[in-house]
Amino acid sequence: MERAALLDTSFILRLLNENDPLCNNAEGYYRYFLEKKISLIISTIATGEYCVKGKLSELPLKDLQILPYNLSHSVKAGEFAGILFDKKALGELDIDRKLIPNDVKMFAQANVEDKIGYYVTSDGESEKMIMTLSGELKLNFEIINIKIPYSERFGLLDL
Repeated sequence: MERAALLDTSFILRLLNENDPLCNNAEGYYRYFLEKKISLIISTIATGEYCVKGKLSELPLKDLQILPYNLSHSVKAGEFAGILFDKKALGELDIDRKLIPNDVKMFAQANVEDKIGYYVTSDGESEKMIMTLSGELKLNFEIINIKIPYSERFGLLDL
């Protein structure tokens, strides 16, 4: 089966900003996935978020598969959001912001699409939400926070 990584907006922002402290880590993961033939996927949700201040033409679309948001994603997103809202109301989810519907929608995409094995982010708040969900449900993907270099994450020497 094809393996794939869903890249969230925070990853794309770091990848495309050479002044960002996580740019090198993002580039490392990007190269690693390409070299290992792990497909790179971007959601139409992330492209919309990126285009708030950036341009579609700035994205490395030649390397990316575009994943539209669909009905099966929306059903799973509703389930995920219900869990997260309940956990937050009970004080069992401590995040420094409101629940972001776009994040939850992309988590749902990663979970519904069988080929996606990784959700790649630099967002610690997203990581908290995913960990909360994984305590309630079996998720079909792993989270990768690019604050940890790819060589550490995958136990490798630098490529």
